[in-house]
This record gives sequence, C-alpha cells and structure tokens, in this order.
Amino acid sequence: MSVPPDLDPRRGIHSYTRRGERITPGQARAWAELWPRYGVTLTDDTTLDLDAWFGRHAPVVLEIGTGMGETTALLAEAAPEINYLGAEVYRPGLAALLMRVRERGLTNLRLVRGDAVRLLREHLAADSLDGVRVFFPDPWPKARHHKRRIVEPAFVALAASRLRPGGTLHLATDWEPYADQMLAVCRDEPALRNTSPDPAGWAPRPDWRPVTKFERRAVEEGRVVHDLLFVRG
Repeated sequence: MSVPPDLDPRRGIHSYTRRGERITPGQARAWAELWPRYGVTLTDDTTLDLDAWFGRHAPVVLEIGTGMGETTALLAEAAPEINYLGAEVYRPGLAALLMRVRERGLTNLRLVRGDAVRLLREHLAADSLDGVRVFFPDPWPKARHHKRRIVEPAFVALAASRLRPGGTLHLATDWEPYADQMLAVCRDEPALRNTSPDPAGWAPRPDWRPVTKFERRAVEEGRVVHDLLFVRG
C-alpha cells in the first residue's frame, strides 16, 4: 500500500493544541523514574524497535491522544496480551499516565511524545499495527479550524497503510458534524471496510471502552456519542 501524500508535521498545521507544561511534584517524580523506560520523545534521530522496547513480540495497538491517561491505563490493563502504544504531545498528561503505570503495575504500555502523524509516517512500518484508536479528538468546531482536525483523508490513508490486514481503525466523538466527517472520510478510503451492521454506518458502543470525562460530559449535555469501527481488508 502506498504512503499517502505529504503529511509533514512541520507544515505548520497541527491537529493538537499546545498547552502548558507545568507538572505536579508527583508527576515530576514519575517522569524522572519511569520515562526513560516507558517513554520516548520523537526527534529526527528516534528509532523504534517495538519488540525490543516491549521485550516481546505481540499485537500492537496505537492510541492517539491519551490525554491524562485514565482510559489508556484501563485499556492496557484489561488487555495484557496487547502491546499498547500511546501517543500524546502533552507532557503533564504523559506524566499523569506514568503515575497510573506505576500504580497499576502495567508492563504492556509504552508512550511516545510527539506528533502522531510523524510517528505513523516515519517510525511505524506498513502492516505493523493491529489497531489504531482515536477517541474524542479535538473537534475544532470553528469552520476556519476544520483543517486542523486529525481525521481527514490523508491521515486515514496513512493509518490504514500501517494496519495489518484485519487490523481495525476505531474512532469515537461526541461532536456530530465531526462524526459525519469521520464517517465520510473512512467510507472513501478503499483499504477500509465498515464493520457496522447499521445502515447509517455507526458502530455499537463497545462495552470495553471506558466512559471518558468527555463522554460523560457529552451525555450530561445531551450530545450523542458516535463510534466508528473500520477494518482493513
């Protein structure tokens, strides 16, 4: 499968918001103690050997945008047979997740700090992932910011190229206009097939996906959460 057109993260358009870097004393201790083992910051010199890093060969699932890590930690804990890879740019969130790694004794979770597009394009091989998950990405609701949404044709093509045959792309959002865009983009990607039996295209909410604070807030505010589950053919 060919790599899609230019997705250079240095193009000046990012799908994430740059936030403050202040961390708590507990997060700082977790960072100093655990980041050298569990984390890597993407640079031009970064090389990733996932089998060596995890210390085993196992299916790999990539979660893009781990936030403060509550959901990521629960998902990794619930699937110890999976090598779970989390990508995030926000250092305090990664530090908070490292605290959860220590509290739960997780051994199957590794973290990457940097642009997920760069990670996919430059550091993960074709057919190397069993799953890609993007849960509640920033919807960038203003029309002039729609170009910043991560789920767009070139990203979906890139993610599909990194999935092994039978691997899954799982998206979730509570922002209906973004959900419609996600569905249209995934339907237009020839490497992917929708697994949903629903003619509308939405997947049932999986019981195994923890309820995030974003989802809880969406329900409280009357918004509908949409899941999409596509498989690479």
